[in-house]
Amino acid sequence: MSTQYATRVLKHLLVLVVLVIVALVVGGMIGYAIGGGSPWQVLEPSTWSHILDFLR
Repeated sequence: MSTQYATRVLKHLLVLVVLVIVALVVGGMIGYAIGGGSPWQVLEPSTWSHILDFLR
């Protein structure tokens, strides 16, 4: 396995992770806007701590 191949695969994985995070944030902003709240509220740390507490 060459170093170039491994580097290319890691770059693709990094792009994928970034795209998933962006999709999650944009989807949350759209969900808050549809629900009548401020779309920027999804970026507040208190919102994420509430979501993580709910998932536990």
